[in-house]
Amino acid sequence: MNDKDLKRAAALHYDKRNAPTISAAGEGMTAEEIVALAEQYGVPLYEHPALADYLSKMPVGTEIPRELYYVIAEIIAFAYVLTGKTPD
Repeated sequence: MNDKDLKRAAALHYDKRNAPTISAAGEGMTAEEIVALAEQYGVPLYEHPALADYLSKMPVGTEIPRELYYVIAEIIAFAYVLTGKTPD
């Protein structure tokens, strides 16, 4: 398996006050565990290999970079729609 084929994943935490932070990140088996836990707990998944690659290399607890605010906001909004939630 080459580096391009290696599965990567990242999980984000958003407290509705601050920028989202990386709550879990990894590749290979760790990425598979992140996805499995998300599925188990009904957390919406968004598949975007380039974004997952970028975020999975960031340390856990790090806020997402300002350059990603818009795209992450769109993903969070989409997750709200999927789960039938509305922002406060």
